[in-house]
Amino acid sequence: MKEFKLPNVEDEKSILKTIRIKFSTLKKVEKLSKKSNLSVNRIINECIEYALENLNEEEKKTT
Repeated sequence: MKEFKLPNVEDEKSILKTIRIKFSTLKKVEKLSKKSNLSVNRIINECIEYALENLNEEEKKTT
């Protein structure tokens, strides 16, 4: 699995969607946001992209 790295901010079309996230997870992301000077939204989006790109082959078949 490749290493997760926070990228530079880039512009991309987005959509507003409400999701639920565990409080403890949000606190970790907020802490990282402050350290990295990236928005919480950007970090969450990058985490989702990383997870999707690193699904194993069996999981990819069900998506």
